Amino acid sequence: MEQISKPGLSAVRLFIVRVIQGAIIGAGAILPGISGGVLGVAFGIYQPMMAVLAKPGKNLKLYWKMFIPVAIGWAAGFLGLAGIIAKLLLLNAALMISLFVGLILGTFPSLFKEGAKNGTSKGMWVALVISTIALLAFFYTLKFSTSTTVTPTFGWYIFCGVLWGISLIVPGMSSSSTLIFLGLYQPMSEGIAALDWHVLLPFAIGIIGTVILLARLVNHLFEKYYGIAFYCVIGFVIASTIPIIPLSFASAWEAIFCVVAVIGGFVATFFMDRWGAKYPKEDVSAVTQVEE
Repeated sequence: MEQISKPGLSAVRLFIVRVIQGAIIGAGAILPGISGGVLGVAFGIYQPMMAVLAKPGKNLKLYWKMFIPVAIGWAAGFLGLAGIIAKLLLLNAALMISLFVGLILGTFPSLFKEGAKNGTSKGMWVALVISTIALLAFFYTLKFSTSTTVTPTFGWYIFCGVLWGISLIVPGMSSSSTLIFLGLYQPMSEGIAALDWHVLLPFAIGIIGTVILLARLVNHLFEKYYGIAFYCVIGFVIASTIPIIPLSFASAWEAIFCVVAVIGGFVATFFMDRWGAKYPKEDVSAVTQVEE
């Protein structure tokens, strides 16, 4: 009887874990500086997503069971928690961002373990260092550069879509920062909210075209150079986490609470990852075996 109940329990645990992960990704999408791609990498969803985007006909039937609970969680996190998180950010942004920093940090043990599953090499560590430094340089160049405002046009809205597509494909890349500097973020968001086709059409062209082109490239890199590609992505995660770490606090108590939030987020993600770690792998491998 016990052996019969185990597969069902595994499926329930996997579903719950994926829903929670999707909710965290959805909630993180509205936080400043938090990349949905980073959280996708952290929870092992990024690579299957790239595979589906690169070859949807072949890979969607392999991973659709994974994406159903993730999509449910994402909708709950983004739509259900968006208002709550927005209010909490207004009350204390440092505390909320500290919690998400902890959630990201808690995934690093499993990220390094997954990236090195086929062994490690010097090239992997070089990729990690270069990707971290390159993205950090990009972020801080944006931070300290003089803002430039451009006039929104059809071409510039395509550019907005391209940036959003890149931020989807490359974890840690934040399109909002660049668009704010260029003065495009507000007109773009207002146009999307108003369903203005003068904004939606070029935006869709940019994002869909970028995803189609880059997804195949990224998926090819994972297939041919898995360790190097994965450690490069870990570098993006590290680089995107460093700039959002709160460094100024209203009081000593706020600093203490932020530290507690980081620790709490780390512990929550670490144990959630350990709780569901073996089930996603078994699920995907089982589907792959059936497909073969």
